[in-house]
Amino acid sequence: MARAMSSDPSSSVSPEKRLNIFERYLTVWVGLCMVAGVLAGRAFPSVVSAFRSWEFGEGSHINLPIAVLIWLMIIPMMMKVDLAALRNVGRRPQGLFVTLAINWLVKPFSMAFFAWLFFRYVFGAWVTLAEADQYIAGCIILAAAPCTAMVFVWSYLTDGDPAYTLVQVTVNDLLMLLLFAPIIGFLVNGASSLTVPFDVLLYSVAAFIVIPLAAGILVRAWLIARYGVGWFLDFLPRFAPVTIAALLLTLALIFAFQADNIAAKPWHVAFIAIPILLQVYMNASLAYGLMRWLRVPYVVAAPGALIGASNFFELAVATAIALFGPESGAALATVVGVLVEVPVMLSVCHICNRTRHWFPKEAG
Repeated sequence: MARAMSSDPSSSVSPEKRLNIFERYLTVWVGLCMVAGVLAGRAFPSVVSAFRSWEFGEGSHINLPIAVLIWLMIIPMMMKVDLAALRNVGRRPQGLFVTLAINWLVKPFSMAFFAWLFFRYVFGAWVTLAEADQYIAGCIILAAAPCTAMVFVWSYLTDGDPAYTLVQVTVNDLLMLLLFAPIIGFLVNGASSLTVPFDVLLYSVAAFIVIPLAAGILVRAWLIARYGVGWFLDFLPRFAPVTIAALLLTLALIFAFQADNIAAKPWHVAFIAIPILLQVYMNASLAYGLMRWLRVPYVVAAPGALIGASNFFELAVATAIALFGPESGAALATVVGVLVEVPVMLSVCHICNRTRHWFPKEAG
């Protein structure tokens, strides 16, 4: 889409940017899937039970229909990873360092603390110890997965530098290969009475990070070699409806599996949302404030704050299901993260757009 060019990043001549209908109303679609899933689970328990029983192996917790849908979500996102972007990793390093520090040193640990505080003490009178452990685990899994796909949307809405956003996403995706499993294992074991089976966690990393990342990179390289970069960049957005549809079907299945729990305790959804909202705004504010203190240009600061606040919820949902099952409280907690993601991140985008004058202008 062509738009007016200006050397002033705070210029107001750019037309208003909008999400497509799927992205703009993602919270509505998630809400409808929640209602439809719960109704289906209550009305057709035998059918839902049959879907729940389709696993890769007995006791594996890897539900076959959900696994297929998750691959349809994750592989197109991994096709956005450009290893060639790593040559620019040293460009404006302060912004990248802040993003990495928030994502890996602050975000999962702050989420573990908030989840432990709220579910063990603030909401302790309304949730059982077993439920608290599950919700804590789900929140930690959600926070340990930095955003991969939607951050490109948030960067676009805030006039972020798309090339630098790609660098941030690529570096975070590669770090996930090394840090995702150890952080989850350490924090879940420390903040709850649950024990994470590390072999299952490593299997989840292989199934939902290593294989999709390798597939995405190989398909990207093949398509670019065959049709060219321009064709590939025009073709990539066509996967968006497939990704969104797979996400919504996954959520509908999870809510169907969770139908009895949600129908009996609908207020637990609100309980889960509160610590998630708190840590999202805290991490976004911390990243944005550090960027301003370090005088990082706005086109780097805005997407840096957003990638430090949003989550790779598709991976989080997949991991929670693999570890604890689709009917678990941990899976429900990651799904609530999807429910609040869009309205929360749109509010952060709005704040960034209103405060871009806080940052130095970038020449050219």
